[in-house]
Amino acid sequence: MIVVTAAAGQTGTAVVRALRSRGETVRAVVSRREPRPELVALGAEVAVAELTQPLPWSDVLTGADALYLIWPNFDPDEADGARALFGEARRAGVPRVVYHSVLRPQARAMPHHAAKDRAEEALDAAGLAWRVLQPCAYAQNLDDQLADVAATGRLRSPWGLRTGQSLVDLADVAEAAAVLLTEDGLDGGTFEAAGPEPLSAPRLAELIGARLGRDVTAEDVLPRGEVPASYAARCRRLMFDHYRAHGFAGSPRVLTALLGRPPRGYPEHLAGLELP
Repeated sequence: MIVVTAAAGQTGTAVVRALRSRGETVRAVVSRREPRPELVALGAEVAVAELTQPLPWSDVLTGADALYLIWPNFDPDEADGARALFGEARRAGVPRVVYHSVLRPQARAMPHHAAKDRAEEALDAAGLAWRVLQPCAYAQNLDDQLADVAATGRLRSPWGLRTGQSLVDLADVAEAAAVLLTEDGLDGGTFEAAGPEPLSAPRLAELIGARLGRDVTAEDVLPRGEVPASYAARCRRLMFDHYRAHGFAGSPRVLTALLGRPPRGYPEHLAGLELP
């Protein structure tokens, strides 16, 4: 049985789906007691536990063959909370822990990357058999904008027009996570998950325009005002500032090796969507 945290989010649900497609038994951990039809439909056992409250975790981890630790985005408690959960996993005797990190966690200009870097350091010292998955930004991150793009012909880019991102399809990330959770010979490994090529906003606009059958122009969305004080807003602002200056690109070769095939490109992602 494999435990997946933050299972109600898009990443957690995708990982549950990938594991169930392999016939694995999954305990999907959510933070609130409410209906979870998408997880029930996948055949997962749904459990309720707060990531920052360690007391119930001995029950949640009972009988687990592996733990996939996803921490919610832009949460200031991630570094310390992940360390505590690794301790719970060790005490429960979980044979394998996989941590969902991020590409280049050492880029400390982005606080949420720095938190994952500290969590990786804690995992290495936790006395566990572990693996780490480091995905790039998801292709799905642009999906909510596509209806507006279809209507206006403009793709808004908060990371500017010059640098590229190696957008990775979430389904490929989830499949790679399933490999790390179920296959032997990978302990102590840190695995990048990047899409097949870096794409600038103008190139993304071109690809989206081809899919929509209309001209699309990338529009630079410059940040306004000071860096926000709240943690989540500050993380987002500094993340896009970093992307604007340096891009967010990686090599697809590690993900290709995990999947046994090349990762999906952005045109393949678009082809699977119902667009206006």
